[in-house]
Amino acid sequence: MNGMGSSRQHHGEGGWRTGSWRAGDTHGMSTAIRALTLDLDDTLWPVAPIIQRAEQALFDWLQVHAPATAERYPVAGMRRLRAEIEVRHPELVHDLTALRRRAIHEALASCGDDVALTDAAFDLFMAERHRVTLYDDVLPALERLAARFPLLALSNGNADVALTGVGHCFVGRVGAREAGVAKPDPRIFAVACEALGLPAEAVLHVGDSWHHDVLGARAAGLHSAWVHRGAAMPEGAHDLAGSGWHVQVEDIDALAQALGV
Repeated sequence: MNGMGSSRQHHGEGGWRTGSWRAGDTHGMSTAIRALTLDLDDTLWPVAPIIQRAEQALFDWLQVHAPATAERYPVAGMRRLRAEIEVRHPELVHDLTALRRRAIHEALASCGDDVALTDAAFDLFMAERHRVTLYDDVLPALERLAARFPLLALSNGNADVALTGVGHCFVGRVGAREAGVAKPDPRIFAVACEALGLPAEAVLHVGDSWHHDVLGARAAGLHSAWVHRGAAMPEGAHDLAGSGWHVQVEDIDALAQALGV
């Protein structure tokens, strides 16, 4: 444990409920926290259907503008190519934009289509990438949180929160591409704290990934909030390291309630 009291985690229907490392004293937690960083994909919206739709839109576009590429690289083929590029270029693992652009460029080049189409194809993909469907709880809860705390988007993905319909709730964003490293690397959390002008101990990071968000934040000295949306508790999750607060909530509305807003 972290020396701040015992965990008060409750397991019932639908998953793990709100708890904290200081005997449930969420008032103390809310007064210690001066800003929040929030993950985006699978925290504010489900990402899998977005990527599937964007990949299909890209394939449909290629069928018209680069048919040879579309024939050789349908959706599954483009996914395989992107995965191969990630293996060949581990230095790009944090940069999903570069990986996607390189996959499109290589696909066009290998099929004899015009590589000048790369920009237009990528722009189309990203336009679909930003057509997100928020979880029902997100917008009203974010607006309540934003009225109390500065909110900063902190994501390994390449979505720009300003283009998603909730940008008005955020003071800015830090992405893995811009930071040069991805969560759970402590350096990306340090970049986020610097952007907020706050020390790590004044910031609560919120996300759906136990590994990238919770463990990453705590290793960097931030407080942590796990938005589980009914997911099962990870193996060994009771033994959290770090001295900060930790809270587990089903959704963003429950987080806002835990923080008293």
